[in-house]
Amino acid sequence: MNVFLNKPIPEPGLQLLRDPKINLTIAHTTKLSRSEWLSYCQMADVVLNVGKNNFDKDFFDQCPNVKAICLFSVGYDHVDISEASKRKVTVSNTPDVLTNATSDTAFLLMLMVSRLAGYNLEKVKSGIRNPVYDPVANLGQELYGKTLGIFGLGRIGIEMAKKCINAYGMNVLYHNRRRNPEAEQSLNASYVSMDILLAKSDVVSIHANYSEDSYRLFNNQLFRKMKPNAIFINTARGGFVDEADLYKALVSKTIWGAGLDVSDPEPMNTASDLLSLPTVCVLPHIGSATIEARNKMAELAAQNVIDFAHGKKMRTCINMEAHDS
Repeated sequence: MNVFLNKPIPEPGLQLLRDPKINLTIAHTTKLSRSEWLSYCQMADVVLNVGKNNFDKDFFDQCPNVKAICLFSVGYDHVDISEASKRKVTVSNTPDVLTNATSDTAFLLMLMVSRLAGYNLEKVKSGIRNPVYDPVANLGQELYGKTLGIFGLGRIGIEMAKKCINAYGMNVLYHNRRRNPEAEQSLNASYVSMDILLAKSDVVSIHANYSEDSYRLFNNQLFRKMKPNAIFINTARGGFVDEADLYKALVSKTIWGAGLDVSDPEPMNTASDLLSLPTVCVLPHIGSATIEARNKMAELAAQNVIDFAHGKKMRTCINMEAHDS
């Protein structure tokens, strides 16, 4: 089976792909144009994809021989799942294996924003060694006993909640499409409406799955419902947030601070007004950027390829309707 990989993945995944049923092709460069990428895909039975290449109707029209798409990612909003299923193309992703790494990033952002760490680091880098002491200037805030509001209490949200409870004794509120009774019991978390989540939380952290319906869900309307001391954290998808509205909310002191590991577009434009604010910390989508997480992602993505090549159901198939048809 011909498998195309557009970028090298960690060695544990490459080792698994040295399978007698797999003929692996790795792109000659990590910066393929769309036309170059499509030309590789046209020769493949399976595409093992790293990054945000767009699997849209045009892709499926131009690559009719592709039978499976194995994503080296959790998110799959760049894949037209409906079109894939219609063409009987099975799609898989790599969920669950980056729970610890991504929740660590959310926790890190919360800490950095709460203590103005990024702002103070820039002061050191710019050469300010002994600033004039001002007891009321550039103060952060403590998190002890505060309330964490989680939008999307899945595996990553649960790990974020555990960290916040164990470190700071934080109270946990959450809002999901469905209640999570087990998490409520283990975390003593309270299921609340979106309005209550925003009104009562000192930290609001997004851990939900993204869809087109969620585009710029967090905008001026929602920011106005948050507390003036609130810290807003997003490690999910940049599309959740209207960044212009977020900037306005921060400069008007509608909310206090924001920590973002994702943006729209990515990377964030260096001219973004958000980067000028002392209570904002922006990271370049490092949620899964640990050796352990990336190795596990590589192994799971490769195993999905192997399963498909051997006529088995992929372990993390997204569209079972395509597999069963």
